Amino acid sequence: MTQELIGYARVSTTGQKLDVQLDALNAQGCTKIYQEKCSGKTAKRPELEKLLDYVREGEAVVVTKLDRLGRSVADLANIAKLLEAKGVGLIIIDQGIDTTTAYGKMTFHMIAAVAEFELSLRYERQMEGIAKAKEKGVKFGRTKTIDRERVHQLREEGLSMAKIAAELSCSKGAVHKVLAEFAAA
Repeated sequence: MTQELIGYARVSTTGQKLDVQLDALNAQGCTKIYQEKCSGKTAKRPELEKLLDYVREGEAVVVTKLDRLGRSVADLANIAKLLEAKGVGLIIIDQGIDTTTAYGKMTFHMIAAVAEFELSLRYERQMEGIAKAKEKGVKFGRTKTIDRERVHQLREEGLSMAKIAAELSCSKGAVHKVLAEFAAA
């Protein structure tokens, strides 16, 4: 019995075209192709979800490039685990990966491991940069723009939180937060 190939094509914006991916998936011999136009960063990819629900043991999911399938290394790893648990292979045309073979499975895991390593290094460098910036006195986060003294003054004058918020053009939540900070101090 020949393995059924199920394709998945995705572009990030509606202005982009799926033609190149569809041609490659058809040339690969895909019998069914799921396609969508949405960002890979979006957690909701309805056609990918349908594909993952549809595929059965002995079939293989085919994509043109690894980044068409997942939002991140963790996302790719989760999808790969799901496919493996279902007995479904993964074929990535441009990278020459076919997890239905031992070599393809090893290649996929090596690429995922390298990508995860690069992600960890980038995070470490980012944290080092933030720590150095803090040492130099750089402040992070949103600057506090509400006049705290004025909030207290208006409250002492008997104004409600809603009236203080209207007076200072801020939310009642911001007024409440300032008053709570004062009470806690």
